[in-house]
Amino acid sequence: MTIYNKEIVFRTIKADDWPLVAEIYKQGIDTGNATFQQEIPTWDEWDKGHLSICRIIAVFEKEIIGWAALSAVSGRSVYAGVAEVSVYVSANHRGQKNGTRILAKLIQESELNGIWTLQASVFPENILSIKIQENLGFRKVGYREKIGKVNNLWRDTLILERRSKVVGAN
Repeated sequence: MTIYNKEIVFRTIKADDWPLVAEIYKQGIDTGNATFQQEIPTWDEWDKGHLSICRIIAVFEKEIIGWAALSAVSGRSVYAGVAEVSVYVSANHRGQKNGTRILAKLIQESELNGIWTLQASVFPENILSIKIQENLGFRKVGYREKIGKVNNLWRDTLILERRSKVVGAN
């Protein structure tokens, strides 16, 4: 995958990456349309809240430009192949199809790890994120009205889902 004919390298997020990953996360928070989260968690908090698989960092010319990870949707074994998506791109690298590249890599990795359904909860105002997900096979399956507050304002979310054609297709 390329940016201006240069290669993006994908690798697993490590604890040492956390300060830069957290900065990109903060940039997402600062948009007001990326997450209900308003404070950056510690590495330990983030680590506990995400699956140990499919933690992807995107590096371009030695710079971390984005990341993606999965969270469990339930502790019940029947949902072991269902995960919630998080994808964040550095402010300096948005608008260059990097979100698409990172999410495509996350989809690939999730299928290699037995995940059959990916879901995302997105603010309706986050039009670019919705378009990226729809272009990669996600479909809108729900709408949650006033599901949570950010800065004392109620926010709605759209629920998007992508069912693998590879894993759990039988």
